[in-house]
Amino acid sequence: MIYRTLGNTNEQISAIGLGCMGMSFAYGPSDEGQSIATLEKALEIGLNFWDTADMYGNGANEELIAKVLVPNRDKVFIATKFGFRFKNGIAAPSNSLETYFDGSPKWIKSAVEHSLRRLKVDVIDLYYAHRVDPNVPIEETVGAMSDLVKEGKVKYLGLSEASPESIRKAHKIHPISALQNEYSILSRDVEKEVLKTTRELGISLVCYSPLSRGLVTNTLQVDKLDDNDFRKMLPRYQGSNLANNNQLAHVFAAFAQSKNMTAAQLALAWLLHQGDDVIPIPGTRSEKRLIENAGAIDFKLNEQELKEIEDILKKYPHIGERYTEAQYGLVNN
Repeated sequence: MIYRTLGNTNEQISAIGLGCMGMSFAYGPSDEGQSIATLEKALEIGLNFWDTADMYGNGANEELIAKVLVPNRDKVFIATKFGFRFKNGIAAPSNSLETYFDGSPKWIKSAVEHSLRRLKVDVIDLYYAHRVDPNVPIEETVGAMSDLVKEGKVKYLGLSEASPESIRKAHKIHPISALQNEYSILSRDVEKEVLKTTRELGISLVCYSPLSRGLVTNTLQVDKLDDNDFRKMLPRYQGSNLANNNQLAHVFAAFAQSKNMTAAQLALAWLLHQGDDVIPIPGTRSEKRLIENAGAIDFKLNEQELKEIEDILKKYPHIGERYTEAQYGLVNN
């Protein structure tokens, strides 16, 4: 494993992290034993940057991680997020009528205590606001988060899916070490303004869904997904969008194979090439996929290969939004 420095800190985190959401939430049934084995394998190969959130299974994901985190606390840099809440106490997708966002200082004080208890740790390494609450000034949210640092409950602060304006406002209140956004070869909105802002301020860009929620791997069969799988509601996985995107995935995978890589490895290698401040966190609950993803660090792309990737994307353009209209209401605020 290779390591990269987290933002404006001295922390060394694995260049590829582990997104843990799917172990407990959003992608249908999972197996706890399999997930724990994957977490233990991550430790074995030196993948020390783990990402979760209090909304993933309404706390279940944090509790799962704790089973491996607690006996290996010094080996893991743990990140979690707060903000999404469930009206009836039952986990639901972020665009559900039963879900709402709360970035208030009052909730932050409660949320961090819940996460500390579930993770069974004394301090959270990186604490994100899962989104920017449009009803609460970002200065108030980050001010309350800053108090947690002073209290020793949190080491570093992060934001997720925030606009450049919000990032700047937040950074003036307290240094922001990481911004978590969706970023992949198929989702590149951050390249317009966000990435320029994070680089100006010395903030790492942590990329969730770096494999486009499995689409780019050319292994995803949407018609066989569980009925409760989150992806079924997303525009890029529906109708003619899906047919088009499957063709793109097939061509991309063939190109990867010609370079002795899997499609997942090529997609991650492309992200790693974007800069040392870019840290993808592909999610998996499979040891096999974990090892495959980590193997992307062994591949260095040259200019010709990068050009060929861009040519593929131009010839077979991705279509369909990454979120529903309702979900976009909490993006880029």
